[in-house]
Amino acid sequence: MLGLKRQPSVSSVIGAGMHVQGPCRFQGGLQIDGTVLGDVSAEAGQPSVLVIGEAGSVQGAISADHVVIGGAVVGPVLARELLELHAKARVQGDVRYKALEMQQGAVIAGQLQPQVTPPPAAPAEPAGSPEADAAPVAQRREPTEPTLDIDRP
Repeated sequence: MLGLKRQPSVSSVIGAGMHVQGPCRFQGGLQIDGTVLGDVSAEAGQPSVLVIGEAGSVQGAISADHVVIGGAVVGPVLARELLELHAKARVQGDVRYKALEMQQGAVIAGQLQPQVTPPPAAPAEPAGSPEADAAPVAQRREPTEPTLDIDRP
C-alpha cells in the first residue's frame, strides 16, 4: 500500500467518553473514539496509522503515514502516504496528503494540498554545445509604416 510494506495494526485506543488534553505521540497504530484536545502525531521512521472513528474528535494538528477520519478534526492534517475521509468526516483545516480517498458526504473546510514530488527539471544545454548552436535564433523585425492606397479626386 503506497510505500507501506506492512499495514500497522491499531494497538492503542482512546475510547468513547474519554477526554485527553495535551499532545499525543504514538507508534504503530492509534484509534480515537473519544476527544483529544491537542496535537496527535506518529513517531517518524516506521509505518503508522491513525483512525478517528465517527464519534471521535481531535482539536489540534494531526500527522501520520496513513490517516483515516470518520469523525471531526479541527486543525491541519498531514497524511504522509494515504488520507481516507469517510462519509461523516468533518475537517476544519488545511489537508496535506500523498494519496486521497474521499467518500461522498465528507467535508473539508480548508485547502487540499497534494504532496507530489515535482518532475525532475530537464538539464540545460551548455553554451557552445551542438544542440545549443543548432537552435534557431529569433530575428527581430523593425515595424514598418503602413501604406494606404487612397485615390483622391
